Amino acid sequence: MNFELSDLLYYPVKSLGAIKAGSIVIDAFGVKNDRRFMLIDKNNEFVTQRKYPQLSLLSASLSSRSLFISGGDLGRLEFALNSLSGVQKVKIWDDFVEAEIIDDKLTAVLSDYVGESVRLAYIPDKSYRQVDRNFFAGDQRVSFADGFPLLLTNNASLLDLNQKLDKPVGMHRFRSNIVFSGNIAFQEDVWEQVRIGEVAFKLVKPCGRCNMTTINSLGEHTKEPLKALSSYRKNEFGVCFGQNMVQMNQGTITMGDKLSVI
Repeated sequence: MNFELSDLLYYPVKSLGAIKAGSIVIDAFGVKNDRRFMLIDKNNEFVTQRKYPQLSLLSASLSSRSLFISGGDLGRLEFALNSLSGVQKVKIWDDFVEAEIIDDKLTAVLSDYVGESVRLAYIPDKSYRQVDRNFFAGDQRVSFADGFPLLLTNNASLLDLNQKLDKPVGMHRFRSNIVFSGNIAFQEDVWEQVRIGEVAFKLVKPCGRCNMTTINSLGEHTKEPLKALSSYRKNEFGVCFGQNMVQMNQGTITMGDKLSVI
């Protein structure tokens, strides 16, 4: 079976907006530049939309010298990458990771927006965070993504879900890296491996969804689509939509590539 791709995305800062791309590079972490940055609080613990839904209104982009964050009423904040300093332990879920910190004067502006003191943490190449060996036994690193390097979702699954909602939602609610145009809802649940272009992937775990999926265009938590999804997509992994993946090799994927089930 071969399927068309409909979106390729990455998120420079965890919990901030996506960048749609015509092609993505799959490196040792997953998608190149995906969630290498995240916000941390005064205790060096990760900060996300789960607690601060207004983060959904912000987007991030990268140049060779700077990280830019914009949206909300922030304007455009520029954080120089040469201001990365020191190495500190930061916490994401149950993992403690060595990260470099941006402690710039502009972090005060970002902190005011969030409503709590925050800084930016970066996971450098020399740091190693292992994926959950309960689902992938091999050595595989991951960035500041929740648990796995990539997330695959299916447009047919979204169509199925939207038929159960009074107001349809977009795929952006599910923060995918790769979106394909399937012909059956949730058909990816039974796949074990896929190939896209020159890269092969192992599907390792259904993605349990949280209240980040309920954040609307105003940056507010609502009930849907999680309420509807929980009525028919709940299992031992939670309320699931999409499949977490681990890359089996590195390479480049472009929008013209086909997804093939192995």
